[in-house]
Amino acid sequence: MRIQQTIERKIAESLTPAHLEVINESHMHSVPPGSESHFKLVIVTDAFDGISRVRRHQQVHGILEKELKEDLHALSMQTMTPQEWTANGGQVMSSPECLGGSKHDT
Repeated sequence: MRIQQTIERKIAESLTPAHLEVINESHMHSVPPGSESHFKLVIVTDAFDGISRVRRHQQVHGILEKELKEDLHALSMQTMTPQEWTANGGQVMSSPECLGGSKHDT
C-alpha cells in the first residue's frame, strides 16, 4: 500500500473526519520523481473540539508514528473543527517553496 493511502486510511479510521485532504508535496522538493516523503494534511473533525492545536498535532503524530519514523521526511498540518473550517472559508494554506538541497541559493 502506498504511503498516501496508508495515511488516508489511518486518519479516517482514527478521527472520522468531516473533511480530509492528504496532499503529497514531495514533487516540490529535491527528491526522486514519484516520492512520498513530504505531505500536507488538512483534517477537519469534531474530535478536535476543545483541544489545543499542539494536542491535535500530537494526536496525529501518534496515529502516524510508524510513518513518521520510517517513511516521512516532512509533515505539515491544518487541524480544525468543522466550525473553524467554516469560519476559515474552507481554505487550505499555501505551502512555501522548498529552498533546501539543490534548490537553495548560496
